[in-house]
Amino acid sequence: MWVTKDAPFLYTKRGVYYFSRRVPGDLKGHYKSPRIAISLRTKSKKVARARAISLAAKLDEDWLTLRWKNTGDPLQRFLHQHISSEATIASDGITLSEARELYVGAKQEGRSSTFTRAAERCTEYLIGCHGDKPIDAYTRAEVNQFRDALFDRGLSKASVKRTFNTIRAIVNFAARESGLAEIKAFSGVFIGDEDAAQTAKRASLPSDVLEAVQRSCREIDDEPRWLVALISDTGMRLSEAVGLVRKDVVLDGDHPHVKVRPHPWRRLKTRGSERVIPLAGASLWAAKRAFEATDGTFLFPRYCSQDGNKANSASGALNKWLSPRVPESCVVHSFRHSLRDRLRAVECPPDIIDRITRPRRAVDRQRPPTTPQQSPQCTSRRP
Repeated sequence: MWVTKDAPFLYTKRGVYYFSRRVPGDLKGHYKSPRIAISLRTKSKKVARARAISLAAKLDEDWLTLRWKNTGDPLQRFLHQHISSEATIASDGITLSEARELYVGAKQEGRSSTFTRAAERCTEYLIGCHGDKPIDAYTRAEVNQFRDALFDRGLSKASVKRTFNTIRAIVNFAARESGLAEIKAFSGVFIGDEDAAQTAKRASLPSDVLEAVQRSCREIDDEPRWLVALISDTGMRLSEAVGLVRKDVVLDGDHPHVKVRPHPWRRLKTRGSERVIPLAGASLWAAKRAFEATDGTFLFPRYCSQDGNKANSASGALNKWLSPRVPESCVVHSFRHSLRDRLRAVECPPDIIDRITRPRRAVDRQRPPTTPQQSPQCTSRRP
């Protein structure tokens, strides 16, 4: 059964949509059949319509190329370039706002509200610059103009790069789900050469500064300071520490430790981030104080609940408190770098260091996760 005019080149057979288009008379010699018919493998009219429009545009481009090769006419070459470009721009595929809703709806489960806000913010930037167009209708020239507009807004190179990463993820996901061809307009965009200052690693905390911060945590003795102290001697990411519950903390026995594992309110950054970390020094004190201070589920209820964690709020508050107490280049995340340096200084084996801190690109060894009992050299003395 043929579909109406709002969905050209489509017909259905047992509920499945097919694309069908007649081959032009002057090009029939290039085909074995006078008509091209392809199953679109979908029962969704919306998806079939997007796929049909994309296929039709590609056929128009191929046919113009064949005609130009047949005639060698420069005018045909001009028409090929002009009309094929217009065919892409006139695409009636899924729009950017629709792509965003599709992407967020499929990916938001288990993520914080910042995930949705980032998707909305980045796409609104592009919509404000070039309108809410079909995702395959944005040209490379428009994408480059969008990049320049972001810099004009005062965004840093890192922020522009994150914006493009988000938009590219949305567009690529929506294209695959809608059956569109690969969209390359947002790929390989030149953001600029990276500055050495921007790519430099965050500095570690000097030992005297670290000890002073830990003393201040003990003196103030409140929930934010327990969080800082816990991170200072475990190297946990802030979001990992914020999302801890009482059941993750083991204080009994000869080897107190904390279990970092995924929860519905807090995902882990990488699949290999699940691990066991021994508690010693300031981190042991902080874990005990936080454990004793709450009868509820969460170790840090100010920053985490069943609705999600507030790691961004915690980061802002803690970095503000740390700012006058640490060197200019140091932040909460610097405790992770400091711990790795301290463990190396006491000649802790590299694989144990990786299992405690779990850096993003650490090699995932096939051995069972290290437990505190298996790493006495890292628990017998404070690094």
